[in-house]
Amino acid sequence: MKLHFISASTESAVTAAEALTARYGHVPVTEAEVIVALGGDGLMLSVMHQNRGLPVYGMNRGTVGFLMNSYSEDALPERIQAAEATVVNPLAMTAGTTDGHEHCALAINEVSLLRAGPQAARLRISVNGRVRMEELVCDGALLCTPAGSTAYNYSANGPILPLGSDVLALTAIAAFRPRRWRGAILPKSATLRFDILEPDKRPVMADADSRGVDSVLWVEIRSEQTIRHRLLFDPGHGLEERLIREQFV
Repeated sequence: MKLHFISASTESAVTAAEALTARYGHVPVTEAEVIVALGGDGLMLSVMHQNRGLPVYGMNRGTVGFLMNSYSEDALPERIQAAEATVVNPLAMTAGTTDGHEHCALAINEVSLLRAGPQAARLRISVNGRVRMEELVCDGALLCTPAGSTAYNYSANGPILPLGSDVLALTAIAAFRPRRWRGAILPKSATLRFDILEPDKRPVMADADSRGVDSVLWVEIRSEQTIRHRLLFDPGHGLEERLIREQFV
């Protein structure tokens, strides 16, 4: 099996990459069958953004490692051959800014809008071209994929989404008006648009998996189903199992 190893910059990740490369060999990514990522979830997201065609098998050399398998130097080709594949479609974000430019980015976990000043943001929310909420006063809001629903979304009291549900979660962050509004579940085919009200007085930034855009006027988000990221997990420890397990801890 032709493997390409990518590691985080931490000592434990670099040491692991050196040991695995010596044991199993290392080929350029253009010749590889599988990418092996050694680090944490941040590295996995980076690898997925940069390599869309190859399956990725991650091993945890970070902290949480939700998207990673447990680390072991033994029987790596056999583990990869037995692994279960999970397909993840990213979100595509287009953001228009106050300087007249448009910015595009992909997000595997979520696209979030966050207030960029001392006052709460004021957002208008539309779904498929129809205004659904004239004004949401909040610290921010986010749209997440099922794979990203246990990350920022869950911390903001959003729902955990089963991988096969074909839905996206729209979650408010510290909503002030409507005070009790917590968000909505949208079909995966939906296009969501945020329009920022009072952008000069209440500036807002947009973020797609840590790719930030300042001073946004509007943001449109949709699932990019033409892009299919393939993650490999040890049997019985895939994303489906992890999403269920997170709800009982």
